Amino acid sequence: MKLKRESGEELDLELLGHDGAKVRVRVGERQIAAEVQAVSGGGAIVTIDGKRFRVASARRNSSILVAVGPRNFEFEPVEESRRQHRGLAATEIVAPMPGKVLNLMVKEGDVVETGQPLAVIEAMKMETTLAAESPAIVKRICVTAGQMVDHGAVLIELSPPPDSSGRESAPPET
Repeated sequence: MKLKRESGEELDLELLGHDGAKVRVRVGERQIAAEVQAVSGGGAIVTIDGKRFRVASARRNSSILVAVGPRNFEFEPVEESRRQHRGLAATEIVAPMPGKVLNLMVKEGDVVETGQPLAVIEAMKMETTLAAESPAIVKRICVTAGQMVDHGAVLIELSPPPDSSGRESAPPET
């Protein structure tokens, strides 16, 4: 993803890993470890190096708007050549905020295309449609319609699609 600062500066942003509330991200050349705790009413408290920040977010088309105190940021997905080599932009579809799963538009084993709607969640009285970032196969559905989920909860697991070019494809991620 690209992070656009209020100043107009753009930085590359990559999720390196997550384990429950703990996440590791790369912002530009810097790696950051943080803990994310969802708060009632939406949003989250993010703790980085012992400092706590109240964060609110909303999805707008393909970007995510994030407010941290008086500062605003916009996150936009980008196509990277290494993603094209891996064949899969994201291995999981996660809840961008706490909410309720309204609809699942796919089932396990479905082949999906870039931009195809996968699930709809409702959070803070807004519906958000989550879509595939690249072609993939639905490996596992982790939730049911009507289920309440926390921020960062895994909704759908994806695996690389079959290689249609005749080349040998990369082994599936596990």
